Amino acid sequence: MGKESGNEMEQIQRSLEQFLDREVARYEKQESRNTERRNTAGEEYPEEEYSGEEYPEDEYSEDEYSEDEYSEEEYPEEEYPEDEYPEDGYLGEEYSEENYPEDEYPDEDYSAEDYSGNEYPEDESHEEEYTNRRYRRAPFPEEEYGDNPQERYVRHGKKEAKRKNAGPSFPDRTGPELGKPPKKQKPEKEKGGGMKGNKGASGKKKNSGGKKKSGFRKFLTLLIVLLAVLGGIWYVMVGHIYGKMRYGRVETLAGEPLKEQGVVNILLIGSDSRTAGDEGRSDAMILLSISDKTRTIHMTSLLRDMYVDIPGREGNRLNAAYSFGGPELLLETVKQNLGIDVNRYAVVNFQAFANLVDAVNGVDMELTNDEVQWVNAYLNEYNELRGMPIDTDYLDTSLSGTIHLNGPQALAYSRNRFIGTDFGRTERQRKVLAAVMKKLPAAAVTNPGGLIDGLFPNLTTNLTQAECMRLSLMAGKLLTYELVQESIPLEGTYSNASIRGMDVLQVDFDKNSAYLRAQLYGEKAQ
Repeated sequence: MGKESGNEMEQIQRSLEQFLDREVARYEKQESRNTERRNTAGEEYPEEEYSGEEYPEDEYSEDEYSEDEYSEEEYPEEEYPEDEYPEDGYLGEEYSEENYPEDEYPDEDYSAEDYSGNEYPEDESHEEEYTNRRYRRAPFPEEEYGDNPQERYVRHGKKEAKRKNAGPSFPDRTGPELGKPPKKQKPEKEKGGGMKGNKGASGKKKNSGGKKKSGFRKFLTLLIVLLAVLGGIWYVMVGHIYGKMRYGRVETLAGEPLKEQGVVNILLIGSDSRTAGDEGRSDAMILLSISDKTRTIHMTSLLRDMYVDIPGREGNRLNAAYSFGGPELLLETVKQNLGIDVNRYAVVNFQAFANLVDAVNGVDMELTNDEVQWVNAYLNEYNELRGMPIDTDYLDTSLSGTIHLNGPQALAYSRNRFIGTDFGRTERQRKVLAAVMKKLPAAAVTNPGGLIDGLFPNLTTNLTQAECMRLSLMAGKLLTYELVQESIPLEGTYSNASIRGMDVLQVDFDKNSAYLRAQLYGEKAQ
């Protein structure tokens, strides 16, 4: 038992850890995508190639040399060696060899030393900075700069330097710094912590993203620790309660799952035994079904007088199966006749039922005066078993209508089969259980000791501790499910008969099975 419980809890913990790992991975993946989108503008100028000192803000702004103006295709490297500027490199006649004779601009002004590979590495070459588009238009209109090409060139450079406060757009071939490369600059900062131009979305934004990740990880760590602590406390509590129950292992059902096709089926067996450990007869059988398929909790009474086929035995009443082979044979009989997989059971005796009602501070029931008389009659036997005065808990025989019943009174009310035959008896049992279930959440807070000590020592089950843990975690969800009460056989699907001297109900099990499967599993009736 301990090993099975440990394995179940390890699976629950692993599932929680896997869920949290997936959440962290999803968060980091989203952050990575956001960072890539922010860095799209900076991909052509990687951070490591363009430091903040190379391109000062006042000389080379982003607007002056945009990507669409200066493409690499216009000026491939092989057309422009270091020591020459071919005639076809500048479109138009203004920059031809005739306009700029060799003796005006000697080669030494633009030597290999001035434009070495160190200043303009191959992957950052000038073709990206000075594209064809800039030279296709007439940069120095004749009406503005005069007829002389050299004068037009110089005057235009000075005008550009004055306008941008960053020096001429092209090297001034007449100045003392002829042919020198541009000064280094720091990239301009953008709003939001990013860097304008080459730096893209690095810097403060990158650090902010790191802080967010760090904060999220801390939150998840705290959440995991909190869940682990609460889970440990809850597990100890469930273990304490489970330790008060009697575990009745069924070897043939040990490997069967608790939930099948979205439905948990537990057969609640009310034994007429008077003391713990005495199995007695199955005085009541209620199939408790929790269906995620239909979001319902079904309490289906199985009438004990149904004539059924009992595996390995001759046909008999349903409650005889419990007498012949205990819970195991009863579960097999239900499966064989109704076609419903039921692998778990819980047996409670008289004392457990009465204590459960008392733990929730009693229930209010509608009783006729005849039912009041029978409550007192059934109390006689129960009081005698407890060694109490015969008239203990008697009801006023003049009462009728809504009456508040304590545990012994509710037990006597549920056992009455003389009003309404067995159908009336099972209906009263379901009414009491339904009233108890509505009051259980409050009783678990206000009277946990009475609930635990009153019910569980008188309960026997084949549920494991881990399965009880799973059921307890479902409690919040179950409050939203609809409670449905019914009984089997359905009206019109049975007839009264006498077989081997027994008054029994002959049942059409095919119709009843189809109805149950439709209600529990959402299957369409054939």
